[in-house]
Amino acid sequence: MKNHIRLLEAIAFAAEKHRYQRRKDADATPYINHVIAVATVLAEEGNVTDEELLLAAILHDTVEDTDTTFAELEERFGPAIAGLVREVTDDKSLGKEERKERQVQHAPAASDRAKQLKIADKICNVRDIMHHPPSHWELERRQEYLRWSTRVVAGCRGINPLLDRAYDAAAEKAGRHLGMS
Repeated sequence: MKNHIRLLEAIAFAAEKHRYQRRKDADATPYINHVIAVATVLAEEGNVTDEELLLAAILHDTVEDTDTTFAELEERFGPAIAGLVREVTDDKSLGKEERKERQVQHAPAASDRAKQLKIADKICNVRDIMHHPPSHWELERRQEYLRWSTRVVAGCRGINPLLDRAYDAAAEKAGRHLGMS
């Protein structure tokens, strides 16, 4: 029961932190739906039962996209979860292209947990750009996202074959949908 309480605490924390944020899709979906989807992909499609990894999935965008600090995460959820979130957090002081390239470069050296979290995040994003793309993203930008996410995932493979296959299926379907195959 304690595991469920910690997960609910993380969901409540993330919901509060992301409360005014919306995804960039045409429906302006509440941002909290994304982090819940990432944790769900890990649990259901990746068969992940690692509580700390699931908690980090719920919290993975809090530092990058809200006023949350790593110290705050460490105090509330412990150093392991804060460290995992740190591994997948982009440095927003850098330009977009540099952040994207760093994700590709960092992926092979990431921990096994961070690699799984990255793949689950990319699975959700690829599905979103196929079914609910940001309204201002033209076809070429969606295609470029798919190519870039595949480069990131390439550095994360080999830890969880279920997630590897789920990404491949999502990318293949998105590629067909976006006219890339």
